[in-house]
Amino acid sequence: MEKRLYKSDRNKIIDGVCGGIAEYFGIDPTLVRLLWVLLCALGGSGVIAYIIAAVIVPRAPGGQI
Repeated sequence: MEKRLYKSDRNKIIDGVCGGIAEYFGIDPTLVRLLWVLLCALGGSGVIAYIIAAVIVPRAPGGQI
């Protein structure tokens, strides 16, 4: 079974993108969120990336994650 990236339903603050990335890589969601905030502070590219990820990354089928 291949590993897939999904939005998280458990580690969700806004839309579950950071939580899903953290679950995919097996790291703490707080680290992903801090990196995302850093990207936002350095030129605002994190905001655009989050919006794109929120639209592209699917929810887990049946809410499994």
